[in-house]
Amino acid sequence: MKIHEYQSKEIFARYGIPVTNEVLCRTISEVQVASEKLGFPVVIKAQVLTGGRGKAGGIKLVRNAEESLSAAQKILGMDIKGYTVEKVLVAQGVSFVNEIYAGLTIDRNTKSVVFMVSREGGVEIEEVAKEHPEAILKFAIDPDLGLAPFLARKIAFALFDDIKLVNQATGIFQKLYKVFIETDASLVEINPLVITSAGQLMALDGKMNFDDNALFRQAEILALNEPSVDEIKEINAKEKGLSYIRLDGSIGCMVNGAGLAMATMDMIKLYGGEPANFLDIGGSSNPQKVIDAMGLILSDKSVKVVMINIFGGITRCDDVAKGLIAALEQIKIQIPIVIRLSGTNSKEGLEILKIANLPTVETMSEAAQKAINLSRDFLR
Repeated sequence: MKIHEYQSKEIFARYGIPVTNEVLCRTISEVQVASEKLGFPVVIKAQVLTGGRGKAGGIKLVRNAEESLSAAQKILGMDIKGYTVEKVLVAQGVSFVNEIYAGLTIDRNTKSVVFMVSREGGVEIEEVAKEHPEAILKFAIDPDLGLAPFLARKIAFALFDDIKLVNQATGIFQKLYKVFIETDASLVEINPLVITSAGQLMALDGKMNFDDNALFRQAEILALNEPSVDEIKEINAKEKGLSYIRLDGSIGCMVNGAGLAMATMDMIKLYGGEPANFLDIGGSSNPQKVIDAMGLILSDKSVKVVMINIFGGITRCDDVAKGLIAALEQIKIQIPIVIRLSGTNSKEGLEILKIANLPTVETMSEAAQKAINLSRDFLR
């Protein structure tokens, strides 16, 4: 689960991490009032749950009322990577001399929280990791000790020579780690953490993601959730006993079992295609699941062909076939379907599909190749 910048910084402030004075606004008039109240210059920032706001024109430094009005008119309603800007953060302008990156996440290799810092703050850390990986310093944190003062100071000394900044950073880093642990976060970032002209450290931006599996004990955090259209689909799918994740390809996948679903996507990639989703209908023999799954796949307009790959164990192939026919009766499908059934009651399932004049193949590789060819023919 993700939250907005303004929400992240509200949490930071509660833990004593210095942040800018700022006001959340939803209308142009609110932006104008907030800008005057905070005093120019101010920064107007789009609040959407995606990166790349600056490159898209969603962050503007304004120096007077006229610029504030113009920026508000441009940013509110703007589309950034499929997200419509419905609110902006008006933040007090800060003069600074340097930008730092500081973040915490989970490192599966060390089985611990890792604290990452870089002198190259203010830019997308993914780009720094790609172009200059040596510029990112990583410190594994012993879960029994936590971020002890000596380690926090070691991290601070890796960034600063001035002892005053080291002392400030040590306190901020310990608070940031406390935020991470106490909120069950999976990612916490300050980018940038700036050195102001007055020699103070301040968080100008904040980002937080949370472990979905821990939200049951984080009621306050859960209340902040604003699920996207895709996330709403995933939630609805889960309620129906389906595991669904939308991807960017054109081949819709319906599979039983997470391992087979991963193998199916790998097979599609192997032959040069792109899967449109991960969709596991599970191990039950409930035809309604197939109906629900088909509706979910077809709700994605980028899907050009559906590949159904079932290996019957607990799942009975004849039940899948019945569910598929019922789905076709209920849902108008105008794209091709490729079906592979194998395992429990596959003979009966294939006979049902044959009577319904639905195309089948024998192997997973054959299914993937046929689905890819059909998707390409569809796009021509």
